[in-house]
Amino acid sequence: MRRVALYIILIIGLPLAVLAAALPANSFKAQGIAALDCDGPASVLIVAIPALLLYAGGMILLYRDKSRRFHRIAALCCLLVALAVGWNVIAAVREAYGDASIEACA
Repeated sequence: MRRVALYIILIIGLPLAVLAAALPANSFKAQGIAALDCDGPASVLIVAIPALLLYAGGMILLYRDKSRRFHRIAALCCLLVALAVGWNVIAAVREAYGDASIEACA
């Protein structure tokens, strides 16, 4: 029953993870404007941190139970989602704290 609850939580959290992975690191570049986004990575991090915690925790909990192959496959899926979200977090932080951003947004 505990694993079923975890799977339900992971399925409910999937739209949050998709949003966290799809949010642009720089909203101006996403619109085609070559400008710096001085708001920082807050718009990405506010959605990405809960998704990253949810799927990293789910990956750990599912990988620890090696009794079934399905749990390991689900843990691999959680790892892939966490990597996609983490990649977007790293891109947002690099965009916010790059050399051009530090000089222009001071």
